[in-house]
Amino acid sequence: MEQLNRADIDSFKRQEKIPVVIVLDNVRSMHNVGSAFRTADGFAIEKVLLLGITGTPPHREIEKTALGATQSVEWHYHKDNVEAVRQLRAQGYKVYAVEQATGSVDLQEVAIADGGKYALVFGNEVYGVDENIMQLVDGCIEIPQFGTKHSFNVSVTIGIVLWEFVRKLNF
Repeated sequence: MEQLNRADIDSFKRQEKIPVVIVLDNVRSMHNVGSAFRTADGFAIEKVLLLGITGTPPHREIEKTALGATQSVEWHYHKDNVEAVRQLRAQGYKVYAVEQATGSVDLQEVAIADGGKYALVFGNEVYGVDENIMQLVDGCIEIPQFGTKHSFNVSVTIGIVLWEFVRKLNF
């Protein structure tokens, strides 16, 4: 860790975080959940919210991909996904669904302001972001794609979207 210039868990918990919350809405795969934690740690994201049927730590399948990031990243579970999103909005977060939908904005076109707080909702691997949440979001982000498949795996999507937010907020 020292050679890689990485913080230990206690130092990481104290360091300033990127003002972004990852919101996992009914994500089925424990491996995708673990990957979200590991990516959140890698980019020093504020926290992860686990909603509905999304699995929670401790769980061996989550840990298989998280590699201990469940210990470093703040997380919370909410059974009621709509209420969780309402709370984020009340706390001043701009909430974006990451979804292919009418009116979505390409990721590279999203305006990200210094001093802003953002919550990014990633949906179920089959059904996407819950329709009730879609009614509450400030906007919808889509990653441009050029191949034959209609979507990326949610863990890949999280990495792509977070990098764009981190890049715009930090650099």
